[in-house]
Formats: sequence, structure tokens, C-alpha cells
Amino acid sequence: MRMPDTPRLVFWELTKRCNLACKHCRADAGDVDCSGELDPGRVRQVLGEIASFASPILVLTGGEPLYRDDIFDIARCAADNNMRVALATNGTLIDQACARRIRQSGIARASISIDGSSAATHDDFRGIPGAFDAAMRGVRLLRDEGVPFQFNTTVTRRNAAELEDILRFAETEGAAALHLFMLVPVGCGVAIAETDMLSPERYEEVLNWFYDRSKATALELKATCAPHYYRIIRQRARLEGRALSFETDGMAAMTRGCLAGSGVCFISHRGDVQPCGYLPLAAGNVLQDGFRNIWETSELFLALRDPGRLGGTCGACGFKTVCGGCRARAYYATGGYLDEEPYCMYVPGSGG
Repeated sequence: MRMPDTPRLVFWELTKRCNLACKHCRADAGDVDCSGELDPGRVRQVLGEIASFASPILVLTGGEPLYRDDIFDIARCAADNNMRVALATNGTLIDQACARRIRQSGIARASISIDGSSAATHDDFRGIPGAFDAAMRGVRLLRDEGVPFQFNTTVTRRNAAELEDILRFAETEGAAALHLFMLVPVGCGVAIAETDMLSPERYEEVLNWFYDRSKATALELKATCAPHYYRIIRQRARLEGRALSFETDGMAAMTRGCLAGSGVCFISHRGDVQPCGYLPLAAGNVLQDGFRNIWETSELFLALRDPGRLGGTCGACGFKTVCGGCRARAYYATGGYLDEEPYCMYVPGSGG
């Protein structure tokens, strides 16, 4: 039997504590004590186990990971274990000393959540007045320290009309990348799904806009939780009479859509291992089952690695091996994580 590929990207929710009250929060995070967080010794143990067979990008996330007093020790341990370390933060807790420690700890890039080109949009979504100004203060301190940063933007009906402005803002501020996260109804996001999710038609429009802008900006652009994009770029390339290539399309030509459980996984603050942070199903726990054992043998992960097990229109789709549909949105819609993606307008066999 072919062994599974090693994980390319591991997201680790070090804590659920957070100082904001975001309307879409995957983690239902808040400024409260959270029991069960893995202690520093356990974290180092798991990092060692991951490093024994893989060299993934490790994204330290939360909640707000800067609430962990040992965040910089964890980052240094991961970097010393040959992992590329990223910090996913809302940016509001970064002062000059913190920015310096981020650089010194071996963190290669920080991702800052920016959901609007102005305070009006961002603060409304993040739930705390002043969040935008505090985040941008953190961004500029990182820039002064020479820490590469990217903007992560969750796309909803609230800010879809601002995407052009957000892109220009990211360019002006000197971001290395802009990653668009299409809203997934999980955690707090369930409560706003009916009002804030883009329609399948608008979803398609945004991803085509994203493709066009990827050809016109020096920024690294990445569509996340948007597996349809990997169908769209192939359709667009075909219309242009060309094949995809790394030279013209970057990493989008080398990877595929939903990587939950195949190239990506998520470790919760209590050690549960999920296919991704948006699919709330545990394949095991690092304390009882071991990370490598979970990665290689979990039935949940094995099912997600087999496109032949997809159902509905996803199962019938000719793009299923490059798209795969969002397994978390399928789970939200029906309770079946292998069911069809509910926010896709493509009809298999319709051409393109």
C-alpha cells in the first residue's frame, strides 16, 4: 500500500483565548480561560514527533496565539526542528518588543487578519472598536523589524465589494501576500451563514476576479477554503489556449483545492487532530494516539484522500481531483463530509 504523503501544512491552535469577538470565528474564541491547553512539554514532544517524518509549514494560531506566554519558545523549537513557522494573529497585541521577539524566535512570516480596507468594515466584523488601527500598528511594527507579513481576508457579503480596495491596501502597506478565505459556516460562522455567505454565483465572480488580479499584481495571491478556484484557473487557461505552469500560475498550478486530511491538518488546543480547522471532526488525539499514527492510519483521513468516495455532483465532476469541493461546507449542509459542495454552481458535464 502506498504510504500517504507527509503533511505540508499543520495548523496548531495553541489557545482558544482571544481579545476580539469576531462574527465568523471558527473557534468560538473569547477572552476567557480555556482548560486543557497542551503544556510546553507536550507541545515540544509533538513537534519532535512531527519533525521525525515531515517538515511542514507550521502555522501557530488560536484564538490569539500571542496570549500564550511560551509562544516564542514554541516557535523557536519548531524552527530548530526544520519547520517553516508562521504566526496567525489579529495583530492587535503586537508592540515593538513583541515584533522584535517574533523576528528573533524564527517566525518566517506573520499573517494578519484584515477584513476591510478601513476601520468601519474591519471593526464591525471583528467586534471591537479600534481593532483595525491596533492591527495596522502591529503590521507597521513588523515591517519595521523586517518580518514578512501577509493579509488574511475572510470574504463575506459585508466586504466582497471592497476586495479591490483591500488588494490595493495590501500592496501599499508592503504585504508579501493576500490570502482570501471564503467563509465557512463553522463556530460563530454558523450564525451568520444565511446573511453573510456569498451565493454560488457571486462566489464564482469573486474567484474569477481573483484570477484576473493574480496576473496583474506582484503580491502572492492565494484562495483558501475556495477549492473551486482550482477548477476556474484550468477553465480560464483553456480559454486562453495554454497549459498551466508554475512560471505563469505559481503554486496554484502545482497544488489542488481541498487539502483537508491529505496535505493539511489541524491540531486543537487540547490535541485533537482534525482534517482542517473548519471541519470539526477529530481523527484522534496526539496525547493518546500519536500524530504520525493519526496522519497515516486514520479512517477519516484515508476517506478524504480518496476522490472516488465523494458523493453527489462532486463525485460526478471531472474536476474532482483538482477541486474536491469544500468538505467542511458539505458537512455543514448535510452532516456528510463526503457529500457535494453546496456553494458550487458548476454542473458536471456542462463543458469548460
